[in-house]
This record gives sequence, structure tokens and C-alpha cells, in this order.
Amino acid sequence: MDTRPPLGTLPDGDRSAPELEVVPVRAYGRWIATVLALTALVGLVGSLARNDNVHWDVVGDYLFAPLVFDGLTTTLWLTAAAMALGLGLGTLIAVMRLSASPVLHAVATGFVWIFRGTPLLVQIIFWGYAAALYKYVQIGIPFTHVTFFRAETNSLLTPAVAALLALGLNEAAYASEIVRAGIQSVDPGQTEAAHSLGMRPALTLRRIVLPQAMRVIIPPMGNETINMLKMTALVSVISAHDLMSNIQDVYAQNYQVIPMLVVASTWYLALVTVLGVPQAWLERRYGRGSARGGHVSPFRRLFAGASGLFPRRSDKNDTSDTIEEGGR
Repeated sequence: MDTRPPLGTLPDGDRSAPELEVVPVRAYGRWIATVLALTALVGLVGSLARNDNVHWDVVGDYLFAPLVFDGLTTTLWLTAAAMALGLGLGTLIAVMRLSASPVLHAVATGFVWIFRGTPLLVQIIFWGYAAALYKYVQIGIPFTHVTFFRAETNSLLTPAVAALLALGLNEAAYASEIVRAGIQSVDPGQTEAAHSLGMRPALTLRRIVLPQAMRVIIPPMGNETINMLKMTALVSVISAHDLMSNIQDVYAQNYQVIPMLVVASTWYLALVTVLGVPQAWLERRYGRGSARGGHVSPFRRLFAGASGLFPRRSDKNDTSDTIEEGGR
């Protein structure tokens, strides 16, 4: 008979774990890909930095110019106002599309069909030249001579107002689909439970459905806000004096197209980066309690990935404790 103690057991009967050294698998492919990516990035940045055709002196002269700041102000208020108009009207359109009334559903569907089916650039030009279609804007009783308000279209639809209408109405079509998807993601049992408690449909939508739908609405709506900031550059075709319009006015005079585009790109990138901060906070705020509610910032992902490239050796004591717990 074999009188030797079992593996991992001392002669006195106490169980013990052998000291094992666990070495993580080396991800050589990840190292190679990281080196290649960093090499390409450094090469691209170095090429741009040494390129005399960029004219970095011109970029420095106009980066903080008053004309650029005037365009930034217009771009920011256009983005905020268009998103407010689009989100408010889009929520109403989404509710109309979910309504049991066939008329409301048809009107909302037609709105989305028109403004989502035509290019935004066409809509901007249309509103900018709306005076060619209607010389006057008037409000009154149809098919009568009773008029409550009357004004020239050119005096009302300034380039800024035309840009706001084009951007806001176009955004409302897309926002309505986002809001509708968020509302439909909520379990219908939530609505039934609220109605059983005596809550009216409007109160149920405001207090029960929309707060739960925000978890689905926030991420794409944040992307729409960032996209809206960049789409304001299209209003330069009607000279709305946004950032891109002022940049075009400058390089039309000094012929420094590339340096001025670098100035515009720098400011757009800076603004998009700033807008990403509240979006991440809102995603964490409304994503609490869900399995995917935690939002990890790109910097944390970068640091986590960098630490993963060089994994540390596991501590022997930790390994022994793990094996010992598994043997019990």
C-alpha cells in the first residue's frame, strides 16, 4: 500500500498548495499592431508638422482671430437652438406616430418622409431662397381676406433664421425616430401598470415611459448633437456667418485655403471633444441599473489597454490562496 500523503497534503494532514508561478499568455500580435499604429501616427504627425505648405504661421495668426470667434458664436447658438427645436418637435412627432389616430400618424409619417428624404443642403438652400416662392408671410383665415399678420419673407427669413429652420426641421425628423425607438423599448407592462394606478396617458409618458426610454435615447441623441455641430458648416452656402462661412471669406481673400481649413478643423475638433463630456455623463446617469450602464472613457480604455500589453506576473501567495480555496 502506498503510504505517501496525497498531493498538496502535508504529513500531519494539513492541506497545502504547491507554489505555482502563473505566467499570462504573451499577446505578441497586439504588441506588433500597437507598434505599427504608433509608428504610422508619429509619421503622419511628423509629416504634417514639417510640411511648409501648411503655413503654421498663418494658422497661428487666425486661430484666435476675432472673425473666427464671431463664427464660433454663431455655430454654437445654431447648434443649441437647432437641437432644442429638433428634440422638442421630434418628441411631438414621435408621439403622433405612435398615436391611434390615423390622421396624426399620417401627418407625422409624411413629415419624416419629406425632411428625412431630401438632402439637408437642399433644405438649407430652399429656406434661404424661400422668398422666391412666397413674397409675403401672412397668418389669417384661409380662403378669406382676414389677415392677422403680414410681413415680407426676406425681412423674416434672414440667413440665420433660414439656417435654424433648415437644421431644426431636419433634425426633428431624425430625433423623432430616435425618441420613438426609445419609447418602444420600454416594456408595455409599465404603461399598463401606470394606467391601473389611475395615471393619465400624458402623465404616464412624462413620468414613467420617457425616463426609462432615456437610456436608449441619450447615446444616439448625443451623436446627433455632435453631427449637428458639424452640419452647421453647410449653412455657409447662404452666408449665415458661421465658423465655416467666415473661414471661406478669409481664404477667398488671402488664398490660404489649407491653413484656414486647419483652423476650422481645430475648432471643430475642440468643440466635439467638449460635447463628448456631457454625453458620457448623461449615459452614465441614465444607464444606472443596466448591465451596460457603465461608460468607460477613451482615456481609461487607452490606459487599460496599455497596462494589458505588459501584464504583471501573478503573486505566488494569491495563486496559493486561490488553489487552496478551490481544494476545499
